[in-house]
Amino acid sequence: MLISILLLLAVTIGSVGLTYLLFDDETMMFRLAAGNIIGCAIFGTALFALTFLFGLTYVSVAVALLITISPLILLADKDRRKRFDSDKAKAFGKLQGGTLARFTGFAYYAFFFIIFCLFFSQTMYVTPAGIFTGGSNNLGDLPYHLGAIFSFTDAGNFPPQNPSYAGAKFTYPFIADLTTAATMRLGSSVESTFFVQNVAWAMSLLVILERFTVWLTRNKLAGRIAPILLFSNGGLGFVWSVKDYWEQGLSLWQFLWNLPRDYTIGDHFRWGNSMVVLFITQRSLLLGMPLTLLVLGWLWKRFTTQNPVIVEIEDRSLIHASSFSPFVFGLLAGTLPLIHLHSLIVLFVVTACLFAIQPNKWKQWMAFGVGVCLIAIPELAWSMTGSATRTSEFIGWHFGWDRGQTNVVWFWVKNTGILIPILIAAIYYIFQSNSNDGENAHVPRRSFLILFYIPFALLFLVSNVVKLAPWEWDNIKVLIYWFVGSLPLIALLLAKIWERGWAYQPAAIGLIFVLTAAGALDVLRTMTSVNKIKVFDTDAVRLAEQLKAKTEPNAVFLNAPTYNSAIVLSGRLSFMRYVGHLSSHGINYLPREDEVKKMYQGGPVAEMLMKKNDISYVLISPEEKSSMTPNEDAFKKFPVVAESGLYRVYKVKE
Repeated sequence: MLISILLLLAVTIGSVGLTYLLFDDETMMFRLAAGNIIGCAIFGTALFALTFLFGLTYVSVAVALLITISPLILLADKDRRKRFDSDKAKAFGKLQGGTLARFTGFAYYAFFFIIFCLFFSQTMYVTPAGIFTGGSNNLGDLPYHLGAIFSFTDAGNFPPQNPSYAGAKFTYPFIADLTTAATMRLGSSVESTFFVQNVAWAMSLLVILERFTVWLTRNKLAGRIAPILLFSNGGLGFVWSVKDYWEQGLSLWQFLWNLPRDYTIGDHFRWGNSMVVLFITQRSLLLGMPLTLLVLGWLWKRFTTQNPVIVEIEDRSLIHASSFSPFVFGLLAGTLPLIHLHSLIVLFVVTACLFAIQPNKWKQWMAFGVGVCLIAIPELAWSMTGSATRTSEFIGWHFGWDRGQTNVVWFWVKNTGILIPILIAAIYYIFQSNSNDGENAHVPRRSFLILFYIPFALLFLVSNVVKLAPWEWDNIKVLIYWFVGSLPLIALLLAKIWERGWAYQPAAIGLIFVLTAAGALDVLRTMTSVNKIKVFDTDAVRLAEQLKAKTEPNAVFLNAPTYNSAIVLSGRLSFMRYVGHLSSHGINYLPREDEVKKMYQGGPVAEMLMKKNDISYVLISPEEKSSMTPNEDAFKKFPVVAESGLYRVYKVKE
């Protein structure tokens, strides 16, 4: 774990220097959070480019780290150094003294830190019985990420092929997993790296979302409320929990520590809690969202600035950030195709809408676009050539998102509770507000806030009428940004209710409770280790270790198309794995699935197909026996290269 922490600190500290070019008058905590996210984005992107030359070696990691920490040289400038020293002194000053404000601020962040530590400790853990996860929706995602990571660390999978579909380009945004692999290359374990990265990225998201909300609302209390709503989001599931509580006849304490099911995702609900269905399962979003919020924050500042001043002075190193920040933020946004592609799509929609509203700022939008294109276009060009993904599978008419046969109005009420009514009330409050505190160049700030929200409302509308992925539920990757874009408005209304005095504060607390109760139950269920989900048994782990030692790194394996094949842990490529993952990525897996079945039947046709598909090894385990009904006698003529318990691997290629 120490190695993971040290590497994360190195990339964070290096990019703190860059924040002094991009952000004015921010706290050291914000700079550390932004530095963590920006640093990981730069480190992962640089590492990806270097692997084309050196693979995942110490040289690649060292050079990528050197590139990432190079912005520290910016602090050699006297003005920036002075600001850095001032921010550092203020940060240490806040740790001294015992005022109520300082205590509550510390308690706020400490509370979330403890929650994140307990929650993300359940991402993956190893016991004598095998590899487990405590995430109720992580059973399929954890093996997918492990397959990518081990293909980097143990199979030299560069340029990356799809570990689940050998021979095709790996188009899934894998930068988060590549940074994990780099940390493991330095000696860290995969479970400790998962834990450190996930907690650090979640804390950074907390700080950045808080600050983003303050930028939009100029209300610190709203900034504190917004992360609570994000990490505990849910709908009316808590009503179902009351029914379960009465039926089980347990004490409240016993019930809370042994929750029988999730209350935001399952048979009745599809709008899952962000922690349970997104941040523990889709690590790319946990890195991509805070990076996107940093760019959205810059877009907000440019949008609300009528006449941005570009300072012209002789010392070019002291040019104000606004003179070149569009291009730099564009470069950062350009890293998103391999970090989280849906985040880049969201930024495209937001930027296009803002450009339509303020075309007079075309120079800034153009500089931003040029920065994006310089990195995003090469990444997209690389990932789209040789890919098995069919882009036509990603767009289609589909009304009501994932409602099934449920009435669309009831679907959203059940899944989000009072969220949409409060959002409408917040828009009405902002629109009707007579406050002129936020006026900027004769345009009321409330008008900016409503206009800035338009693209987020558009995201919600489009996601409810168009399928943006082969599996309609994956629209949540866009819908979550509608929710995040709505949070500042909702948090502002709740803050204003609270600030009206003690008579209104119970109402604010009640509204927050209804918005977060179901999500908090699901987070608690994961934290308390109620879910003990076995992903790999001990024999699978032992077999994978043998395969690492006895098989070629670039070997292609035939195994049952399941998510948790033992081949995942070896890092080797599979001819085909879980059809759910393949179909959700737009891959037509049916021809290969048919060939997999034929190859497991053995005989001349099977051998011909194995030769055609360059299969080196065949796995026969309990999974293959139950789903493929293999002709084991046909494989007994081949040598056994590894076995453990009921797992056996045959070498079928000379």
